[in-house]
Amino acid sequence: MFEVIKTEGRARRGVFTCAHGTVQTPVFMNVGTQGAIKGAVSALDLKEIGCQVELSNTYHLHLRPGDDVVKAMGGLHKFMRWDGPMLTDSGGFQVFSLASLRNIKEEGVTFASHIDGHKIFMGPEESMRIQSNLGSDIAMAFDECVENPAPYDYAKRSCERTLRWLERCKAEHDRLNTLPDCVNPHQMLFGINQGATYADLRIWHMQETAKIDCDGYAIGGLAVGEPTEVMYEIIEAVEPHMPADKPRYLMGVGTPSNIIEGVARGVDFFDCVMPARNARHGKLFTWKGWLNLKNEKYKLDGRPIDPDCRCPVCRNFSRAYLRHLFVAGEMLAMRLAVLHNLYFYNELTARIRTALDEGRFEEFRRSYSQLLAQRAPD
Repeated sequence: MFEVIKTEGRARRGVFTCAHGTVQTPVFMNVGTQGAIKGAVSALDLKEIGCQVELSNTYHLHLRPGDDVVKAMGGLHKFMRWDGPMLTDSGGFQVFSLASLRNIKEEGVTFASHIDGHKIFMGPEESMRIQSNLGSDIAMAFDECVENPAPYDYAKRSCERTLRWLERCKAEHDRLNTLPDCVNPHQMLFGINQGATYADLRIWHMQETAKIDCDGYAIGGLAVGEPTEVMYEIIEAVEPHMPADKPRYLMGVGTPSNIIEGVARGVDFFDCVMPARNARHGKLFTWKGWLNLKNEKYKLDGRPIDPDCRCPVCRNFSRAYLRHLFVAGEMLAMRLAVLHNLYFYNELTARIRTALDEGRFEEFRRSYSQLLAQRAPD
């Protein structure tokens, strides 16, 4: 299922295999929350821009069109026309993001739908059943993501409950995979490490989580309010306690620099809505740093977004044209910008893999980690 084929320091070069294909790691997963990338990008586009893994949201697809509808349509792969590897999150992040609309108990979480306010209950078993109906290759365990900073006592109770929830997830997931009408009987389960920004809680929770046999392990609850350096410190504390023969996933992170630094600390999988969200507002990534395409200085700029980029946007359109589309409020502006940013992230992890293959990841890190966090000079 997962093989580490090379290391450089803590950085790992691996190969992950699941029911819908093989993934070269480190990898960035492209986020299609409701079965589509925001910005009018379809699953067919993802092939052209180098996507290896698509990620969708359990909570949102449960609300609409309904996971029962998706199952009736043959599962999410067929529904959205994506035939590659797919991960679904568990709904646990909504425990954090919809804090004003939910109530947490040992059994699970009651939400008020952000759409129409109707009550929804989701616990470990419900999350597993929804993800089984969706038929993803990787199902994430149901957990609670707490905000940072969080009181120590609450963070401790929360990660203890998340551990109990994982045991329930594991039992239900194993049962669902044996059912005759299971959409994807080879669906895998990843456990999630929590513990806020407390290293002792994080280490304890990871040690206990690793005792439950999952197909991979994630670090959750970061990039939700804590300083970047604190996030890196927590990854460094947790990583030695993560099983070395299983994939490691840093959830919801992050910037190009975050990804490079995460790889340096032993992470294999990444996802984030940021590249698509930033693109829809005109912030685009290049190999010389980021730029805001809405700026007046690009009005007569005939260059592509990035002369070093081979994405379909940079091969065909100028900065001046894209800026015009943004100023004119054309939907095409968002589509083209999102395509470019996702191509950039997929290319970033491809270049990281090449650097690891060639034994020069640290050189790559020195060249690009800080550079990609800065505004481009032109």
